[in-house]
Amino acid sequence: MFRYPHFIKSQHNFKYVKEVLIAFTFLIFSDVFPQGTNPYQKGLSAEQNLNAITNLSANTSGGMGFDSRYEGVKGSPRLFDTLYPSLLKVKGQDYYIKLESDIDVFHNRLIFIHPKTKKLLSIPSEIVTEVVISPGGNDQLYRTSAGMKFDKEIKGQKFCQILRDGEYQFIKMAEKTFNEADYKGLYSVDRRFDEYETKYRYYLMGKDSVLHQIQLTRKALTKLYPDKKNKIDMVFNSDSFKNDEDRVLSVLNQF
Repeated sequence: MFRYPHFIKSQHNFKYVKEVLIAFTFLIFSDVFPQGTNPYQKGLSAEQNLNAITNLSANTSGGMGFDSRYEGVKGSPRLFDTLYPSLLKVKGQDYYIKLESDIDVFHNRLIFIHPKTKKLLSIPSEIVTEVVISPGGNDQLYRTSAGMKFDKEIKGQKFCQILRDGEYQFIKMAEKTFNEADYKGLYSVDRRFDEYETKYRYYLMGKDSVLHQIQLTRKALTKLYPDKKNKIDMVFNSDSFKNDEDRVLSVLNQF
């Protein structure tokens, strides 16, 4: 005849042992039951977990990924990206306002610090008569294209740097284009940043009092001023100029 051990002979101890046996039996058989009967699935192994993370992407259904390839914005919509000492003259005034400014080429506005409040403000080019900006102490004169005649239509009133005024007016016009990042498509160029790209256009006043867009070359100048060919050749035969702008200015000073 089977006898219970001495320590479970009492009714209280017997009840305790019974509960322990039931719990132990559940632990043994819990992994044997099909997964369908358990609302929780077993965790992935370390290797499986790494594989699952690797397979996630920004397009994974039900989840969100972060594309770390994007490198931000390069360049600036502004001409100098720095505020410089300036003298501003606006329409309806015959005096200059002393302040610090820069030109927002992309939005065609003048940015400046208010002399008293020190707040950063901007005004559209339409109300600017001219502004003298002095980067590094070198005065640069800017006007808008309002009232100027161009060989090809200019949309809006653009800021122009006046390199030379007068009969043979010589101007420089900055342009900013915004190139968006392109790296996600199958045939993308893999450019991982947005960029403001700066380009310059030059114009010279012809005998017809029209500003002609021009390349700063001997051939282009000779075509615009055929009767000045000898003087143009004389300047272009010299190598004493720092850049093409200085060379063209020297040509115009010969006229």
